[in-house]
Amino acid sequence: MSPRPPPQSCDTFVVLPDLTKGGHVVFGKNSDRPQQEVQEIIYCAAADHDAGSKVQCTYIEVDQVEHTHAVILSKPSWMWGAEMGANEHGVCVGNEAVQTKLLDDADQEERLLGMDMVRLALERSTSAANAVEVLAGLLESHGQGGACSEDEPDMYYHNSFIIADATEAWVLETAGQYWAAEHIKSGYRNISNALSIGTKIDRMSEGLPAVAQEKGFWDGSGDFDFSKAFGVSEDYAGGRKECGEKLLAKLTEGGHFDLQAMFTVLRDQKSGICMSDGMFVSTSSQVSVVSQGKGRPSCHWFTGTPDPCRSVFKPFIFTDNVKISPHIQSPHIPEDQDPAKVVPRFASKVNRTHLLYRRQQQAMASGDSSIWGTLRQLEEKCVQETEAVLESFDPERLSEMDDLLKDCIDSELKFYK
Repeated sequence: MSPRPPPQSCDTFVVLPDLTKGGHVVFGKNSDRPQQEVQEIIYCAAADHDAGSKVQCTYIEVDQVEHTHAVILSKPSWMWGAEMGANEHGVCVGNEAVQTKLLDDADQEERLLGMDMVRLALERSTSAANAVEVLAGLLESHGQGGACSEDEPDMYYHNSFIIADATEAWVLETAGQYWAAEHIKSGYRNISNALSIGTKIDRMSEGLPAVAQEKGFWDGSGDFDFSKAFGVSEDYAGGRKECGEKLLAKLTEGGHFDLQAMFTVLRDQKSGICMSDGMFVSTSSQVSVVSQGKGRPSCHWFTGTPDPCRSVFKPFIFTDNVKISPHIQSPHIPEDQDPAKVVPRFASKVNRTHLLYRRQQQAMASGDSSIWGTLRQLEEKCVQETEAVLESFDPERLSEMDDLLKDCIDSELKFYK
């Protein structure tokens, strides 16, 4: 079985403090997946683990670490891994499907999915640089492979990642078990469905240029270019990367890029960044404003529903007793079971739609377009109120944010009735 071309979907963006309002890092991603796939938002608390224990990922087990950090994840309901998310230390990670010269039938073998690596990196890292080390170690130890869709066994691919924290970002791109990473210290960066790291390589697999020469991908002349050596000629990104760069260039003029500017990027339909219909759609979206220091907490905004143009971004802040609504979690997770230990793939295949998804889909089917204007007003009010609280945030009142995401989901649901 030959691999089908990777989905012409998914875009991840990051803007660094020199171009943002308030000097924060702004991270964003649209997760474009098969149209009928449901994405859920789950929270997993920090935890300690027994020495020698294992963690079951989507297909394989890997060694567990002694301590995992608290994470908020946006994930396809059938798999263990996540398309994107953030952790309590302000690390954000999102991945993209890429096709490389090394992608072949051997990648059907069940190993780690790129989405498993996203989750593992968030659970195990305290900074973006640390997450790069985690991702590289997982790739070299376990490899990547296995079907990336529950219903399409010929959908498998290699991965690229954007990793960000409060001060910097990295792009890490893979070809089989080989990888290259680019350090982003200022400005902006985005990735789509094609390798994008050229000659600016700040870290890489041991002996990577020699591997490229051995395989006939590079003749050894000039500077080693990762994407030219391991990438394919087809433009599976469909020009979206270039469109995204133009949007970022325009919206960062003056150095005041912010949360709502990233909303604008993710909602751009003309470029194809926002995919509203077709075989693949933007099934969930994330925007994170990652703050430096302990005065103002980082705030992570998720839709948990398809099409950001017809979805509401809702805020989440890490607290000691945070609560998350069951209405944005798929029903395969029993109420008394820890979602961190659930392996959806081994649960019975059920209707995994959560309540928020069902209500939003019913509204889309109704043909009443007026509700989207009303919900956009709800979102704008939530942004204004949340930003006002964060601008003069009192750390002693962090517990007041425990129900933030839950309350916003409840408010959205009321508008669908």
